[in-house]
Amino acid sequence: MDLFARTAAKDRRGQPLTERMRPTSLAEFIGQEQLLGPGKLLRRALEAKELPSLILWGPPGTGKTTLGRLLAGEAGARFVPMSAVMAGVKDLREAVAEAATHRDQRNERTVLFIDEIHRFNKAQQDALLPHVEAGTVVLVGATTENPSFEVNAALLSRAKVVVLRALSEADLRAVIDRALGDKERGLGNQPLDVTDDVRDLIAREARGDARRALVTLEAAAAVAAPDAAAGGRKLLTPAVIEEALQKRTLLYDRAGDEHYGVVSAFIKSMRGSDPDAAVYWMARMIEAGEDPLFVLRRMVIFAAEDVGVADPRALSVATAAVDAFRFIGLPEGLIPMTEAAIYLATAPKTNTAITTYAAAKADVDAHGALPVPNHIRNAPTPLAKQLGWGANYQYPHDFAGHYVREEYLPEPIRGHKYYKPSDSGHEAEIADRLAKLRAEDAAKKR
Repeated sequence: MDLFARTAAKDRRGQPLTERMRPTSLAEFIGQEQLLGPGKLLRRALEAKELPSLILWGPPGTGKTTLGRLLAGEAGARFVPMSAVMAGVKDLREAVAEAATHRDQRNERTVLFIDEIHRFNKAQQDALLPHVEAGTVVLVGATTENPSFEVNAALLSRAKVVVLRALSEADLRAVIDRALGDKERGLGNQPLDVTDDVRDLIAREARGDARRALVTLEAAAAVAAPDAAAGGRKLLTPAVIEEALQKRTLLYDRAGDEHYGVVSAFIKSMRGSDPDAAVYWMARMIEAGEDPLFVLRRMVIFAAEDVGVADPRALSVATAAVDAFRFIGLPEGLIPMTEAAIYLATAPKTNTAITTYAAAKADVDAHGALPVPNHIRNAPTPLAKQLGWGANYQYPHDFAGHYVREEYLPEPIRGHKYYKPSDSGHEAEIADRLAKLRAEDAAKKR
């Protein structure tokens, strides 16, 4: 065993850091708590010793291959990896035949792991289908593409689609810290000094991808020069990380002034109807590692706050961008984000949603809970009708133009006007309609 351990350790030294640090047990696996936490889907399956066929769908570097291997190990099954790019129908048949032999002669299950399963054509997927149905193999496919579009419906119906999320910065920090501290598989024996700020920088630049974080860390350790003043130790600085990334790291502290400055510039550019500046500041945030959903939330707020009724479609565009991004992820998700930023920046503007609510709130604060006028109360019971609730209410749809003048505010604030439409975009049409209705009301009173 000692000889085997020494040989294995020697073999690991020739591997890249990403392979050396690949988790060897679920206890080492970082992230995906929504799947592996207590009582969650995969945890329940493993506890029951029943591993169903799975399609692991998620962005690069989230641990799909590693998770497939670990699930097979936990379930006590053989793990047979295969790349959809390299394998053909002949390779599939050979793998299935071997799996059948292990099942029949050794009572041993086989997990057939197919990386990039979305690259399998229809013939390859059809060839696999009967063996998944018969239980000859447990299929675990990995894909970065939406399996609803890329995997045959028949095969998809026989597998559980499991969605993996991009790793959080906290998860990536844990990956980085483990690699720096591990003396056997990681960089723990190297003379490296890596501050918390630099570790955070690597985690941020990795954009949810553990593989990218480890590649960056290993490259930075390789290019850093020993510092004589530090006793020959290597200091990993932001400049070293930039060199390892072969790109400039942008100044952007999510908790600092630069963060708020860039966010403010983004919002003010949209408010000022400058699509070029709006998209520039959005790109600054995204390329510096900001969570795209944070940017999208700002756009949804902006659509209601600064565009509002001047273009009621703006809110739909902003929320649709949120849905589109969640559906397709990075990098393609940046396209609907950019479309929304352009639309919001070029849309007509009004802030009447804010001013109208503020005016109504002022009366609520000043007068408290004023009683609902009887004629617009609902009257669901005989007693309510006896009290006069709903009496003399005029139903607008019974009148020409589906409108009739009625009092809807409580007596003490009757006649107060909160909504004062602007002359911008669609709101100008609303202003015209309200003006006509009020003119008609005034004429009837004369």
